Amino acid sequence: MDALTVRALLELSAGTPLADLTLLAGATGLDHRITHASIQKTGLALAGLHEYLEPGRVLVLDASEIRYLELLPREARQEALARMYAQGLPCVLVTAGLAASDDLRNAADASGVPLLGTLQPTAEVIVTLTAWLDDQLAPSAIVHGVLLDILGLGVFVIGQSGIGKSECALDLVGRGHRLVADDAVEVRRRAESIVIGTCPAPTRNHMEVRGLGIINVRNLFGAGATRPSKRVELIVQLERWDPRSDYERLGLDELTMDLLGIPIPFVRIPVAPGRNIGILVEVAARNQLVRESDRSSARRLVTRLDRALHPGEDPREDDL
Repeated sequence: MDALTVRALLELSAGTPLADLTLLAGATGLDHRITHASIQKTGLALAGLHEYLEPGRVLVLDASEIRYLELLPREARQEALARMYAQGLPCVLVTAGLAASDDLRNAADASGVPLLGTLQPTAEVIVTLTAWLDDQLAPSAIVHGVLLDILGLGVFVIGQSGIGKSECALDLVGRGHRLVADDAVEVRRRAESIVIGTCPAPTRNHMEVRGLGIINVRNLFGAGATRPSKRVELIVQLERWDPRSDYERLGLDELTMDLLGIPIPFVRIPVAPGRNIGILVEVAARNQLVRESDRSSARRLVTRLDRALHPGEDPREDDL
């Protein structure tokens, strides 16, 4: 999601280190949207430099701001609070269990900006809330496919319905690899180059296999057969064999597919009777690990052939 309402912040924070978040005032603004994960403090905003406050970011008040406000004459305090609340803030959070003054509450109600409170210390709140918001606000999507951990590599198997993704995954789990999610995979972008895949809670540890129905992989194969999440590092597309298609024969071209705006290494595997798809997907994963170690099998073979065709050059295969 690209934004989170203050109402959702209060509801979703239950069960997190910020479960004690409470609404102190400004209830009419619960639908204000938080659009930035980074938290801001007032700095010199209360002293008049309010232009440094950014809309869409949670504002934290700790002991220094609360004490400063208490020292101001009432009229100056009310003016400072009015300017602060007028900067498009989604909400204001008072930390460390500090008491919110009547002026602070009244200004929140008047401006319609929620005033929240927590017992957690400021430093902990900033770290915890920033990490939590970063996760909640990260671009995400639900994608049809199967996500597996194969030899430590996150492999996302996609393809049209009925192509055999779940059967392939079941074969790989039987060979000692781990299931992350079947059928519906929730992918979320983290940082600039990482996509994390998880399984929605209702279907976690379960697979649908035609002819068998719904099975619990954890119960059948043990706790080590599943994991809750994994970085997506390779996409394998299964597709029905088409003799007219030009499938990769050498493996020199390193293809990618965009997932949430991030290019992920990508291979196509045609499905036909007699082909063991599970083994092919495992080999694709092993080959990707080799590529990442800068020891591409295809490139090594091409180098050997080049040297064989040019006998005047050094024929040794050192470092190949």
